[in-house]
Amino acid sequence: MTRAPLIVSAILIALLAVAAVGVYFYDSGRDGLIASGVTIGGVDVGGRTVEEARELLENDLAEPLRQPVKIKVVEEQFKLSAKDAKVHLDTEGQLRKALAASRKPGILARAWRDITGSETDLALDIESTYSKKAVKKLVADIAADVERDPVDATVEPTSGGLDPIASREGRALEERRLERQIAEQLVAASGKRKVKGELARVEPAVKTADLASEYPNYIVVDRGSFKLRHYRNLELEKTYDVAVGAAGYDTPTGLYTIQDKQIDPTWYVPDREWAGKLAGTTVPGGAPNNPLKSRWMGIYNGAGIHGTSDIGSLGSAASHGCIRMAVPDVEELYDIVPVATPVYIG
Repeated sequence: MTRAPLIVSAILIALLAVAAVGVYFYDSGRDGLIASGVTIGGVDVGGRTVEEARELLENDLAEPLRQPVKIKVVEEQFKLSAKDAKVHLDTEGQLRKALAASRKPGILARAWRDITGSETDLALDIESTYSKKAVKKLVADIAADVERDPVDATVEPTSGGLDPIASREGRALEERRLERQIAEQLVAASGKRKVKGELARVEPAVKTADLASEYPNYIVVDRGSFKLRHYRNLELEKTYDVAVGAAGYDTPTGLYTIQDKQIDPTWYVPDREWAGKLAGTTVPGGAPNNPLKSRWMGIYNGAGIHGTSDIGSLGSAASHGCIRMAVPDVEELYDIVPVATPVYIG
């Protein structure tokens, strides 16, 4: 080989060595640079250093996530801060991935990519996390504040009659839906950070329109006027004269129900001094000396509604606790009202 080719070869080798060193130093100078075309969470971080990309992600993604989520339910306002919700944006993890991807596939390919201005088509998602427990607690607190139990229609008995009480619709917070809405806003950098909670209607079991049919029969006893009033579907059907308990033997007041009904009831005579010789005995139903006569409607602890032959006692306090009626009247009422009929004594 002549000397000239050797010189040329040496020059080429030297040039390649210089080029390799240049490429090495060029690539080393871009060691902390993210390749063009890389996005994180939709933010273009290509051509930037890690520090620059971090600042950009902080402004575009992290800062919005630090804003509280505001919740409105009817007229009530609530708020969940990012701190309480433990919102975390994995910025560092995605920056490491972006930088690692930028260092591939090799030094020559990276240099050629940079020299020619070609881009790396890499879109990285960024994960935001939050405390589900915190969201659930807030929603539970909101529910406790805004929910309302339904109120059934009912009647308020008084010695003078029946006062209907209207039903009221309840409301229940749609908790699972609200949890999802809050969660979406907590991790959405472009969200409005506002949520509107929805309430579902809760119907009462007994509505005002159903009240009359709910109480087909109702008995009100007014001890002061010695009257028993029978209501059918909340309308006064008939008023009867009665006798009630004498002093010391007062007819119990309050709301009861008819617990049992008997035709020609047996009288189990209380073992009390006022019963005289009959105390502690049993008087068969239908017997002439049975004061209960033909009908009995028990209401409470031995007290009940029954007939009497002592018509003169009606309109007075004369019994030993029971409610006395004329025999035709008690037989009439007996045939109308079933067991479980409410009986209010005032």
